[in-house]
Amino acid sequence: MSNINWLGSQDEFPNPIEYPDPDPSVPGLIAVSDRIYPGQLARAYQMGIFPWYSDNQPVLWWSPNPRMVLKPKDFKCHDSLKKSIRHFLTAEQKNIYVDEDFGAVVRSCATARRKNQDGTWITHEIMDAYTNLYEQGHAHSIAIKEDERIIGGLYCVSFGGMIFGESMFSHQTGASKIALAALAAWCQQHQVEMIDCQQETAHLDSLGGAPIPRHEFLTHLQIALKQSNIEIPWKFDKAILRHWL
Repeated sequence: MSNINWLGSQDEFPNPIEYPDPDPSVPGLIAVSDRIYPGQLARAYQMGIFPWYSDNQPVLWWSPNPRMVLKPKDFKCHDSLKKSIRHFLTAEQKNIYVDEDFGAVVRSCATARRKNQDGTWITHEIMDAYTNLYEQGHAHSIAIKEDERIIGGLYCVSFGGMIFGESMFSHQTGASKIALAALAAWCQQHQVEMIDCQQETAHLDSLGGAPIPRHEFLTHLQIALKQSNIEIPWKFDKAILRHWL
């Protein structure tokens, strides 16, 4: 990583449009820092950069090419998910809670067991940094509850008219899909054209996600940051899921 910029507390990120891959041997890695400095996470997202690293690593900042995104209008609500949504809507003990359980959702994402993955990138430093964004109104959680117990959910980041999906989890089959379906429906209501998913996975492919060139993502981002129909605080409940039926 000899060509990668090591950032101090006052250093700016390299622009991924101008410096897409400082070290071609590590594609998508834009910069490295010893820690997440105050204000750094917000600046990163507005430049299309995000952190992804493990406890035993420095903070690694990424802007991959291609970039995985989900356009809400392309969300695939398969018949099996529609069946789950119908059951969810009629189950009085189940509901959606927006921005009421942020810390619990992030902790659940951090501790969820995932296939072919040991450990988690959601370190204590990451939890603190995203909680700070939440307190500023730029990070959000969607919790799926049954009898007041969280059974699934997701958290994301929002700047302007751009949503950045971060992580999902399920303690009950399909709960995270219901949370994502709710977010996608809410995005359509607020003219949000793209949810950033960062990196491609088969799970996201199955739900309508697709990779796009980095330059296309970054161009859209700069437009979306200046266009927003989103009111703070976020407000919606499970009735929004009727959008898919």
